[in-house]
Amino acid sequence: MSEREFRLVVVSGGTSDPSSTRMLADRIAGRVAELARGRDERVSVDVIDLRELATEITTAIVSQLMGPKLTRAVELLGGADGVVASAPVYKAAPSGLFSSFFHVLDNDLLIAKPVVLAATAGTARHALVVDEQMRSLFAYLRTMTVPTSVFASSEDWRDKDLGRRVDRAAIELLLLMESGFADQIRTESWKSYQHEYGSAGGTELDIDLSTDLMRLAAGGSAAPPGEE
Repeated sequence: MSEREFRLVVVSGGTSDPSSTRMLADRIAGRVAELARGRDERVSVDVIDLRELATEITTAIVSQLMGPKLTRAVELLGGADGVVASAPVYKAAPSGLFSSFFHVLDNDLLIAKPVVLAATAGTARHALVVDEQMRSLFAYLRTMTVPTSVFASSEDWRDKDLGRRVDRAAIELLLLMESGFADQIRTESWKSYQHEYGSAGGTELDIDLSTDLMRLAAGGSAAPPGEE
């Protein structure tokens, strides 16, 4: 029997090299993969490093044009079974680069996808940024954020509690990926989750084009053929 395989995408908003934001995201993703191996499963991990997309994100904001790197990032997220989204905290908020990336995505790209939210900062005073600000953004995007968020300040890297939070978030993410919840939503209830017609999903092919509204939208008459 072949092992089950899941696709996990890491989105890192870190701008330095090395980046503590990327290190935290990698730690979570690595733990997910480790737990999966213990369950005869496999997790492949792709990384979207936002510092490499900064110019294309700015262009997309002002012109709605998507460059090749940003297009590839969208493709990766569209095919992901789970996401780890990790942001640095600047001035008591997720970085502008991180927020801008998710602002330019199709609103419905991540519907029902399992997501771990993570953040890093220089002080523990910013610990609530994840749940107060990041979680609301991903709620609007209608993702399935796991209950455990992971925050790491400078002093947390030496604390065993960080490892426990990583473990907890990792198993929550893996269980949600195993459940296939996102695929079931897409198959059985996609239209009730979309923000608007024609957004990500490709399930609009069952739209009834014979209605008065759709005939008018196509430039025809509201009356059915033969009744004009």
